[in-house]
Amino acid sequence: MLSKEKNQLLTQVGPGTAGGEMLRRHWHPFAAVDELDQEPIKPVRLLGEDLVVYKDLSGNYGLTERQCAHRNADLAYGMVEAHGIRCNYHGWCYDASGQCIEQPFEDVIEPTGRMRKRVRITAYQVQAKAGLLWAYMGPLPAPLLPDWELLSFDNGFAQIVFADVPCNWVQAQENSIDPVHFEWMHSNWSKRQRGEVGNYAPRHVKLEFEEFEHGFVYKRVREDTDEAHNLWTVGRVCLWPNGFFLGDHFEWRVPVDDENTLSVTWAFLRVPHEAEPFKQTVIPSWRGPIKDPQTGKWISSHVINQDIIAWVGQGKITDRTREKLGASDQGVAMIRRRLFADMEDVQAGKDPKGVIRDPARNVRIPLPNASRELLQSGMPRATYIKHPVWGKHLTHFPFHYGQPEHVRQMVADVMGIKQDDVHVVAVNV
Repeated sequence: MLSKEKNQLLTQVGPGTAGGEMLRRHWHPFAAVDELDQEPIKPVRLLGEDLVVYKDLSGNYGLTERQCAHRNADLAYGMVEAHGIRCNYHGWCYDASGQCIEQPFEDVIEPTGRMRKRVRITAYQVQAKAGLLWAYMGPLPAPLLPDWELLSFDNGFAQIVFADVPCNWVQAQENSIDPVHFEWMHSNWSKRQRGEVGNYAPRHVKLEFEEFEHGFVYKRVREDTDEAHNLWTVGRVCLWPNGFFLGDHFEWRVPVDDENTLSVTWAFLRVPHEAEPFKQTVIPSWRGPIKDPQTGKWISSHVINQDIIAWVGQGKITDRTREKLGASDQGVAMIRRRLFADMEDVQAGKDPKGVIRDPARNVRIPLPNASRELLQSGMPRATYIKHPVWGKHLTHFPFHYGQPEHVRQMVADVMGIKQDDVHVVAVNV
C-alpha cells in the first residue's frame, strides 16, 4: 500500500516532475512510419506536452512543440518544407532543432535575420526504427535507441497497433509483471464469455521474479507444467521502463499525460518456409478500438482489450492507498521500488535503469525468449497451419480487436493462406 504522496509521485509525467524527468531519459515509440508517409504532419501528445511530428520533403523527421512562436498558431496545420515545418499563418519556418530559419515579411524588413536568429521553439529528437517513430525528450547527449533482437529478425511480417487508453501508464505497466492475471482474465474469463461454466484453467502453483539489465523476468509453474517448462526456464519480460516482451511481440505503455496512455503493440509473425526469403518493405500500422460504439461497453474479445479493461477499471489514476497486495504481487512491489530508485538516481544526475550508451552493447540485443528458435527457423506451411498455437495467428490477430481487412489480406498473401486453409485452422484450435 502506498501513501497518497508516493502514489502521486509514481504517476506524474509532466515536465519537472520526478517521474516525468525519469521517463525523459528513455526513448518512447509514439507513431508509425507509414502514418507520416500518408500524411506528413501529425499532432501528438507525449509526457504532458502537445507536439507535432512531421516528415519534411527531404525525408527527415522532426518533433516540435505544437504552437508557432509568432502568435501561437497550430503547426499541426502547417506545411512541410525541404528542411523543416512552416506555419500556415504567416510563414515562419522551423528546422528539426526548433530554430526559426525563415520569417518571410520580417526578413524583408530586417535582411540580416536578427530577430529570426533569436527565435527557437522546443524540439526533441526523433528516430525511425522497425516501422515505429521514437521520441527522446530528455537532456543531451541522448542515449542509444535500443536495438532489440526481434526488431530485425528475418523472414517475418510485422504490424503495429495503437490504442488510446484513458488511464495512467503505471497501472498499465504493472500488468507486465502480473502472471496470475493470465489464468483468470485471459483463460477463465474468456471461457465464461464463450458460455463455458466450470472447467477452470490450470492454477498457478509457483512464481518467481528476477531483475536483470533490461527489466524484470517473471517465471511461473502451473498445475499442468513443471520447472522444465519454458514458462519457468525462460519466463517473460517486463521491459524497462514501460514495455512488455512476450517473444513474438512487444507492448509499450507510453505516457501521454497523467491520465492517458498510448498502448503500442509491435507484433511479428514468422513466414512459412515456402514464403522464404521474405523482406517486408512496409510495416502497416492501425488503431485498435477499445469500446463498442453501439453499447458503450469495453471490447473484451482480444488479449490486450481484456488487459485494458483491467487498467481503466482502476480509474484514471488508481488509488493505491486502498490496495491489499498479496503474494502474487511481489513483482508489482519490485518495479515500484525500482521506479522510485530511478527517480532518485535521475535527481542525483545519474542514468536510470535500462539506459544504453555503449554502441558495442546495442547490437541485436537478445531478451529472454521462449520462442526464439521457432521465430528464427520457422516451419513448413502445412505444419504451421496445424500448429495448436501459431496456426491460429495465420487467420486471427489475437492481441487487439479491429484488425483492418487490408492488413488481414496482407497477412494472408504473405503467409500463402487460402480459404481451405482457414477451415483446417478452425478445426484444430
